[in-house]
Amino acid sequence: MKRISATNARKQLFDLIEQAGRPGVFIGISHRDLPDVVMMSVDEFEGWIETMEIMASPTLVKKIEAGLKEVNSGQMTSLEDVKKKLKM
Repeated sequence: MKRISATNARKQLFDLIEQAGRPGVFIGISHRDLPDVVMMSVDEFEGWIETMEIMASPTLVKKIEAGLKEVNSGQMTSLEDVKKKLKM
């Protein structure tokens, strides 16, 4: 992750926005003795939020693990069966 001071970030804001808009690019911005903040693309941020929501649900994690075991054992499940199991 690239780190930059808030003063320098202000000077380079538009360039930093372009950089942070690329997948996998994170920019840490520091200001005085405050904790750094991170600039990243909205898509990347939403993906992180979605992952944290999934990981916070033990039931959903168990269903994903069970699905992975099925796939790894060579058993295939139709999309309709998956939707039924997940009550979608």
